[in-house]
Order: sequence, then structure tokens, then C-alpha cells
Amino acid sequence: MVLSSNWLELQKKSGDVSIKKRKSSKKSNKIAKPDVKPKKEPSKVMQVVYEMNRAIKKVEEDKKQGKQPEVKTQVPSKLDELLGKDVSSTKSKDIGKFIAIDGEFVGVGPEGKENALARVSLVNYNGYVIMDEYVKPRERVVDWRTWVSGIEPKHMRIAIDYKEVQQKVADILRDRILVGHAVAHDLSALALKHPRSMIRDTSLFTPFRKEYAEGKTPSLKKLAKNVLGIDVQEAEHSSVEDAKITMLLYKSRKKEIDRFHSAKNGGG
Repeated sequence: MVLSSNWLELQKKSGDVSIKKRKSSKKSNKIAKPDVKPKKEPSKVMQVVYEMNRAIKKVEEDKKQGKQPEVKTQVPSKLDELLGKDVSSTKSKDIGKFIAIDGEFVGVGPEGKENALARVSLVNYNGYVIMDEYVKPRERVVDWRTWVSGIEPKHMRIAIDYKEVQQKVADILRDRILVGHAVAHDLSALALKHPRSMIRDTSLFTPFRKEYAEGKTPSLKKLAKNVLGIDVQEAEHSSVEDAKITMLLYKSRKKEIDRFHSAKNGGG
């Protein structure tokens, strides 16, 4: 009887264990099979929409709380700071009396050795860009000269007609002092004339020629480095940057350059 009783007790315990295992197995199965779909990342377009909505919501909340919206201002570059550019001043953005010009050229004609204007930039006395336009060459481009001009075929999609550019430049330059480096080259490319008494050409200024080019025509890059301590034209050129450099060179010796050109033109 003792053996029989023990055997029955063992059977009962064994049954209880198997039941517990089955129950725990069912629980684990329920946990192991969650019916959750992976979350899809929003598309780039929707991400932009979400960002815009968040920004709009923030502005509305700020208005309710009486807060002024944050305004991000453009930080002037070192070149702009030297020119006296003040992003908070609207007066500095006026065209003013002085305009610096520079152009970028591509190659046309046999072997692409002839020059054709493909971009022209004008800045005022404080370095603000008054005009910056890509120009459609009137001849087939043989050499884009991208490595130096920065001009690529894609820029022609936003280029405007040569005659339109010519008229815009003529209107801006009228009755203003024109500052340039070898400015005759830019005027010739635009088929424009300007009174000699109203031209200030940094490439002709004798002290620059004597001090930095042994009496010859100094490059804009050399003058920028030696006179202003600025490295430019390290790779592709920028007509906007070159126009700013030219204006800064003029401002660095303004009175002397004015006297030089006045004497050169017979005091006119």
C-alpha cells in the first residue's frame, strides 16, 4: 500500500508539472507572436511637410505667447566686412555712385580661343550685388572653361539674352563711376562705352604696377594677396567675388586712384 500510494502521488505531481508546462507554453506563444506591423519611414516630401507644419505651429504658439519670430540674418563674409557691408542697413544696399564690374568668359570660334561673355556681375560701393546675370553667348560655345570661369552648360538654362544684359548694364552705369580691373575688356565684351573721366581701373594704377608687377599689369589675384591679404581665384573664378575685390582695391587707395585718373584724363 505504501508503494501504491507513493506511485499515485508521483503521477499526480507529474501531471501537475505537464499542465504547468502547457500553460506556460501557451503564454510564451502568445508573447512571441505580436501582431505589430513595422513602422514605415515617411517620404522626404512628407518629412518636409511635417517640418513646415511644425514650424507654422511654433510661430502660431509664439504669437499667442507674445513672442517675436526668430529672424535668421546673413552673416557677412570677411570680404563683405572689409567692404563695410552691414546686413542690418538698407542704405548700404542702394546702388550709389560707384559700381564695380567683372565678367566671366567662355571660348568660342576656332579651337575656342575667342572670348564670349557668359556672366556679368555688378556690385556697389559696399559690396552688395546690384546685378548678377548669366549671358547666352551669341556663338556656339567650344570651350566652357569651367575650371577657371565656373561656367557650365546648365547655367544657360537661366541665362538671359545678350542684348537684354547689355541694356541692363548700360542703365545701371549711366552717370556713375565705373570701377574695374582691366575694365576695357569688360566694356568691349558688352559693346559699351563709358566716359574715361568716370572710370577707375585698378590695373592701370601706376603704384600697383610698380610695387607688384615690375611696371607691368598686375593680376587681380596678386593684388588681392599683396594689398588686401586675401587669397582669391584658388579654383573656379567668381565674377561677384572679383568685382568685390576690385571695389575693395579701389577703396584701399581711393584718393590716390582718383587723382591718378584725373591727371591721366587731363583733370577731367
